[in-house]
Amino acid sequence: MTVYKKLQEARVRLVNTQLTKSGKNKFAGFEYFELGDFIPQVHKIFNEVGLCGVVSFADVAVLTVYDTDDSTWVSFQTPIVNAENAKGQAIQSLGATHTYLRRYLWLLALEIVEHDAVDAVAQEEKAKAKPVEKPVEKPVEPARSLDESQILFIHKMKEWGNAVKTPAELSSLWKANLVELEKIGKIDTNSHAGLLEFFKQLKTTLKGKENGTS
Repeated sequence: MTVYKKLQEARVRLVNTQLTKSGKNKFAGFEYFELGDFIPQVHKIFNEVGLCGVVSFADVAVLTVYDTDDSTWVSFQTPIVNAENAKGQAIQSLGATHTYLRRYLWLLALEIVEHDAVDAVAQEEKAKAKPVEKPVEKPVEPARSLDESQILFIHKMKEWGNAVKTPAELSSLWKANLVELEKIGKIDTNSHAGLLEFFKQLKTTLKGKENGTS
């Protein structure tokens, strides 16, 4: 049995496992899988079918799934974006980054279906739209703008989005960078909305390719 066959067997077995989402995203209003929700079941299934997953970090984060019988392998990767924790120490931010990346790599490898973050944010922005009301005078707050690293991050997100091959990978890319995207949305709603629209158009194009319509 090839490593691909074993991986597919593991995916099918995981589908038949009752998984419960314990993570909650209050900003976008959806629940999601945390590592502890599925990793124990994955390791058990991998041990049964003869697979082993190894995560590594370099220029990108990589999950390599090895066949324990013949050492053949298949890998999955995602760009690295650091999770920032303003109230914590650097080591805590590093731990959060590794946890986020490990989670999304396993979701990608096991084809674990989650809430579509791109569509969720789009729907949330529509729901927030309200009728025009009489303006209320408020104290003027100092204007904020994106810094150089955030502007570069937006450009990188577009590059990474153009590089993915499937709608699932596109959604995983968005979710993997949700922390930074939320920060940008709070500072510059127009930049956030423009990037979201860019991803929606990419998703439509990728779906068309999958269906053979483009």
